[in-house]
Amino acid sequence: MNAEQRTPAVVIPRTGVAVDVHAFSEDPDRPLWLACLEWPGERALEGHSDGDVVAHVCADALFSAAGLGDLGSNFGVDRPDMRGASGERILAEAVRLVTEAGFVLGNIAVQLVAQAPVFSPRRLEAEARLSEIAGAPVSVSATTTDRLGFLGRAEGAMAMASALLVPAARSDGSPSA
Repeated sequence: MNAEQRTPAVVIPRTGVAVDVHAFSEDPDRPLWLACLEWPGERALEGHSDGDVVAHVCADALFSAAGLGDLGSNFGVDRPDMRGASGERILAEAVRLVTEAGFVLGNIAVQLVAQAPVFSPRRLEAEARLSEIAGAPVSVSATTTDRLGFLGRAEGAMAMASALLVPAARSDGSPSA
């Protein structure tokens, strides 16, 4: 056995980042979905799907880390089957795709930027739901822009995320990705 065969492969985690922005809807009958939770009585976000900016940015960060394109290239408006799709479906499908590509999800960190809704009362519930769907820890923080810009004027919401993926080990113990 030579030295190269005795040296274990180095597993290098991969990180991905993403940003997603959605405008608030003018449709009073459209429900707000945020972090895979329904927010009754709150103004909804527009989108080809359910407009869940938090779930969408989680999926996009996973695609970024895995090198699998982005949300648009995987679930774009050219896919009629994704019209009205839930954030839960989008995130679960993104997890499935990165897992099939040979990665294990380490965690996702998200920051929501919006004037409304007030996120903190449901933060733990949101983290639990997103973590359940992702099969790994998802942390969510929220902030405002102190009423500056389009976010401060409550024209929409933005979320930023980072994801950590680790290449899954093959049956021989070496990294797969």
